[in-house]
Amino acid sequence: MSRIVIACGGTGGHLAPGIALAEVLQSRGHECILLISQKQVDSALIEKYAHLNFHKTPGRAFSGGLTKWIASCWSLFSGCIFSHKLVRKEKPDLVLLFGGFLSLGLGLAARFKGVPVAVHEANCRPGKAVRFLKYLAMRVYLPDGVSLPGVRTDCIRYFGYPVRSDVKHSLKADAWKRLGIVVPNKLLVLIGGSQGAAALNEWVVDHFTTLAKSGISIYCVTGLGKNSAGMIEQVSDSGEIVTATFVPFSDQMGEVISAADLVISRAGAGSIAEIIRCRAPAILIPYPYAADDHQQANALMHEQHGAGIVLKQDHVDNLLNEVEGLIFNDWMLSKFKSNLERLDRFDSSERIASDIEELCAARSLAATQKSELAL
Repeated sequence: MSRIVIACGGTGGHLAPGIALAEVLQSRGHECILLISQKQVDSALIEKYAHLNFHKTPGRAFSGGLTKWIASCWSLFSGCIFSHKLVRKEKPDLVLLFGGFLSLGLGLAARFKGVPVAVHEANCRPGKAVRFLKYLAMRVYLPDGVSLPGVRTDCIRYFGYPVRSDVKHSLKADAWKRLGIVVPNKLLVLIGGSQGAAALNEWVVDHFTTLAKSGISIYCVTGLGKNSAGMIEQVSDSGEIVTATFVPFSDQMGEVISAADLVISRAGAGSIAEIIRCRAPAILIPYPYAADDHQQANALMHEQHGAGIVLKQDHVDNLLNEVEGLIFNDWMLSKFKSNLERLDRFDSSERIASDIEELCAARSLAATQKSELAL
């Protein structure tokens, strides 16, 4: 049995794959410790995973302003101290870093103690943390077609994004039932990622009356702190009651996405991976202020695979026309679904878990040989 420490908190896009991988490793008999942030989104996401071992750690992302920058530096220092104590106490066989501010302290502490480091980059444009951590890593997991200069090719594995086992494709009617909604015609689902998207939430409120007339129901995951839960009703032109359902957070994302005829989403790597797993045609609206504009890169890659379309946020005035033109185009939706199925060609969690087992076994063998030579 190996012991693996996984730094995966801060955003749903980091935490969700950490959970997915920990579940596979734990099922194979390994011990996993997951480091998460003190953010509300982390606390909400882990509620249904009581069987996993989570540790909240200090740390905050770097942000603008001198005061915030100083606070972030102090937070990074505190995170390094915390990680150093953790590595010394737990003596892990490997640490796995999913990027973000929580990964830096653990990566440095592990390297200092001689513990192997693996890094996972989910986005098509690697972030600052991963661009730094690559120098500490003996293994780097990347999306297909993404390069990371400065890393030896034998250290790279193109194993994709681990999706949680409970996020899976299901029939729309079954998903509607589990969500407790009635859909007389078409369902449009909006998800703004783990942080929500105010622009998408506002768009729903502004355009629901028009959508309802065409028989389009709405299910909108607004994001924690963005809106309260609720439902509004309208009557379609054919006399049917059409609803718009708003929920701040959902731990049933497999059902939410599978329920949709069409999804409108931000373009975080996690959202796209779950859209692929649940075979949902999507209009992706990249968050324009994402670090390194990585959401735009993610969205364009998805579009190039013929799995959806991309719309820039400054063109959101065209979104209503795009929705109405696509959601009733069954031929195009079917084509998108076929391409989505082709993209979901293997289980990333299983592949990464197997590779981590090999890395841990190699380390154990090297340690044994060293001890024998010493004797």
